[in-house]
Amino acid sequence: MAGPDELLAELAARPGETGLFLDFDGVLAPIVARPEDASPAPETRAELERLVAKYALVAVVSGRTGEDVQARVAVDGLVCVGSHGLELEPQADRWRRALAAFAADAPWPPDEIEVKGLAVAFHFRGRDDERQAVRELDAIAETAREDGLVARYGRKILEVLPPVGSHKGTAVRRLLEERGLRRALAAGDDTTDIDSFAALDGLDVALRVAVTSPEAPSALLDAADLVVESTDEFLSLLRRL
Repeated sequence: MAGPDELLAELAARPGETGLFLDFDGVLAPIVARPEDASPAPETRAELERLVAKYALVAVVSGRTGEDVQARVAVDGLVCVGSHGLELEPQADRWRRALAAFAADAPWPPDEIEVKGLAVAFHFRGRDDERQAVRELDAIAETAREDGLVARYGRKILEVLPPVGSHKGTAVRRLLEERGLRRALAAGDDTTDIDSFAALDGLDVALRVAVTSPEAPSALLDAADLVVESTDEFLSLLRRL
């Protein structure tokens, strides 16, 4: 079995046949206390511009809306798919109002609720008593499930989504199939990125990169071919492509 360095070299050798699928928060931009403050470094933006000109596809698949990601990265030619891939799901639009209404009624501070189109994030980063916060969020999650929604935890957030069966993996697979690509790299830092990793199964060349942190789920690291320690280390990896 080829090691990570060899896989990276194989992808770099045939960029016209390769897709790159990247998360935004925690991969291209460091995790920050306030999600609205997240931004990629100028050096990362420059690398993305280079990669977009070179590779068959460079996509950011994020929990944010695609419009938000595009505005923050501001790189022409970059494909941005938001709401964990739900934006590619035709059936999902009808859930936008239901999610907005759920967020408005939830017993959680409004400044700690992020409505992201087809997903709602309840943040608890910075809470002094995280155990109490999770207990309160467990009740919100139960209400969401009773309403027919999906509720799952990520890095210091509870996310509520529509039950349409789409996720980052279905988005990655769809983009690969649309372009006929059999070689790809996927990079992520959280539980939802495991779906992106799985979407690469069966390709001719696949490299799964986890950007780790004290909050990174062990399942993500287990699913990765390569683990890097920070967004800076991931930027160094991009420079090798």
